[in-house]
Parts: sequence; C-alpha cells; structure tokens
Amino acid sequence: MSVTILENRSQTATRADDAFDCLQTAIVKGDLAPGEKVGEIDLCERFALTRGPLREALGRLESRGLLIRRPHAGFKVVSISGDELVELYRIREAMEGLAAQQAAERMTDEEITDLLALLDRHEEMVDQAQGQAYYQHEGDYDFHYRIAMGSRNRKLSQMLLGDLYYMVRMYRYRLSTSAGRPHKALREHRSIADAIAQRDGELARFLMQRHINAARLNIENKIQSGSLTL
Repeated sequence: MSVTILENRSQTATRADDAFDCLQTAIVKGDLAPGEKVGEIDLCERFALTRGPLREALGRLESRGLLIRRPHAGFKVVSISGDELVELYRIREAMEGLAAQQAAERMTDEEITDLLALLDRHEEMVDQAQGQAYYQHEGDYDFHYRIAMGSRNRKLSQMLLGDLYYMVRMYRYRLSTSAGRPHKALREHRSIADAIAQRDGELARFLMQRHINAARLNIENKIQSGSLTL
C-alpha cells in the first residue's frame, strides 16, 4: 500500500474525528437541541463539514444514543421526558455514590493528585467563563469520568460510562449554566475529591450523593417553573 493512500486514509479519519467532536459538542451544549431534526445538507452548511466525514460521525453519534435515525428522513437529536431525566439522576445518585466510595479505597496516590490538579484546571475554566458555565470535555477531563474509572469496579464503570454517560452529559451542561451553579458544583467536586484524598469512602459516597441530589432538585425546580425545556 502506498504512502499516499495511507496518508489519505489518515486525513479522512482525522476529518471524521473532527466532525464527530464538533457535532457531539453541539449536542451537549444544546446548539443541536433535544428532539431537533437534522439532515446532512444542513449540517454540512452549519458546521462547515464534508459529506464523507459527516456520515461517519453521524453513525458514531447514533451508536452512542445521541442521534436517532429516521427512515428516509435523516436524524433527530435524542430527547427524553422530564420524568425520565429525573429517574436518570436517581440512578446516578446511587451508582456514583458507590463509585466515589470505592474510588476513595482504590485510587492510587498519583491518580488522586491528578484529580485535584484537574479541579484546578476546571476552576480556571469556570473563571474564564465568568462563572456562567462549567463545561467538561468527555473522558479524562471529566471529574465524574475520573471517579467512575477510579472505582476499579468494571461493571459499575461500564454502566456509568455507557449510554447513560453520553445522555447525561447533554443535560449536565445545560444545568451548569444556572446562576451560581458552576462555582457551587466546583466546590462540591472539591469536597468529594478531598474526601477521596483522605481515604474516607463513606464521606465521599455521602458527598457525591448529595451533589447529584442537588442537581436533581435543580432539574425538578426548572421543569416545574418551565425554564428547562426537554
């Protein structure tokens, strides 16, 4: 196989990755809203994408449950009801509480140091956004992802970081833009990380559950007031 062919394949893969990152971020931030119908031509124009990489990106987003394919009618962004979202947060409260407890028991000292440093970077980001948003990229840059991985509980992390993870990220960002919520969420993250650093699993579990419970109550209040549309 020639070097030119390999280079072309590499460039195509890179463009597909860029298209995927672009669209996933647009979904998480609400630029592509829950339930919105999207087509290839429109997406190419809105996000300056080409058809080949776009199609690959759409397939990956569909496999993550963020897009739903409609026969002969393109795609639409996934959406859920208010009751379903509240139930998702109840599931998170139980599962992530356990993850935090086990992370306190099982994370290495180096991982904990990295976790605390991550929150320093998050603080800089929140400050740059003037306290108006708290957007965490997926994977290692995400506090909740680090906790799930740090639990060393394979089944638990698979459940937390599967479809549930990508669905919840859509709403975590929208909720993080509530007045005062970014700094409050960051303080709660620091308290959880400090409990993990102290190897206090019970406290880490309690604080994580309280953190997610506060987010759930925020959701319920917003739904009742009509300020959160789903």
